[in-house]
Amino acid sequence: MKHILSFTLNGTAVDVLVKPTDTLLDVIREDIGMTGTKRGCDSGDCGACTVLINNEPVSACLTIALTVAGKEITTVEGLGKGGELDPLQKSFYEHGASQCGFCTSGMLISAKALLDKIPNPSRDEIVEHMSGNLCRCGTYLEVIEAIQSVSSEK
Repeated sequence: MKHILSFTLNGTAVDVLVKPTDTLLDVIREDIGMTGTKRGCDSGDCGACTVLINNEPVSACLTIALTVAGKEITTVEGLGKGGELDPLQKSFYEHGASQCGFCTSGMLISAKALLDKIPNPSRDEIVEHMSGNLCRCGTYLEVIEAIQSVSSEK
């Protein structure tokens, strides 16, 4: 049996039919068709599926979709405005913080959550906050530099 789920996705109201067992990741990728949020480990360990729920970073692979009713969800597709990249996205590009790109969407969402809470974080705060995001290509130093660059502009 399916249920109607209503929430806001990247600033747009969404109504979608979901099964009680569907995860938010399933709904975003399969039902809505936004593929920026990646399926990695399906156990909440890699960070590739990180999205913001009411401005808090969460693993979409572990979130039952029906629990987000009425909430605001932000994915990597919601970072830029008016066709322009978000400053974080630009900084990741400029610093080579994404190689294969698989982890990048989760990294960007986690970095946004950090900068929204701590506009000018220390290196240690960045490392701690980003520790839930794994990068197979090893771009950790570039990610730190990209976040520091954006935070120093604020």
